[in-house]
Amino acid sequence: MHLMSNAFAHGEEIPRQHTLDGANVSPRLAWQEVPPGTQSLALVVDDPDAPDPEAPRSQPWVHWVLVDLPPTVSALPEGVTRLPGGKVGLNDWHHASWDGPSPPVGKHRYRFKLYALDRVLGLDHPNKAQLEAAMQDHILAEAQLIGTYQKPRRR
Repeated sequence: MHLMSNAFAHGEEIPRQHTLDGANVSPRLAWQEVPPGTQSLALVVDDPDAPDPEAPRSQPWVHWVLVDLPPTVSALPEGVTRLPGGKVGLNDWHHASWDGPSPPVGKHRYRFKLYALDRVLGLDHPNKAQLEAAMQDHILAEAQLIGTYQKPRRR
């Protein structure tokens, strides 16, 4: 499976419009090669460098959780607010929405992780831990896209 965005390439900077410092709209995402037998897709976006890349916490900060996307869906538009099926889970702000990057210090990595699952999970607004527990032993394939972001320096 392959996950990509037209907003940034793997390992490149996430544009400001997709951050809390900008318009805070989710980037467009697209994926290919979903394996046969996939019953649903899940997406998690987290920051493994929070709060400081020099001293990250043991638990990454979660920005977005999506669950039970239909396997026939192959993309999400920029700024998506209504999913084409599926549900939005809770991020670490306890919001059922995209909340983009806004790191307090340094350049952070943001992992967009897409999972192909062999079942529909049926979770209602799960957080990342609940999603990961439900996905255990049901992951057929996964794909990852990493973007970076650092707050602009104040002048």
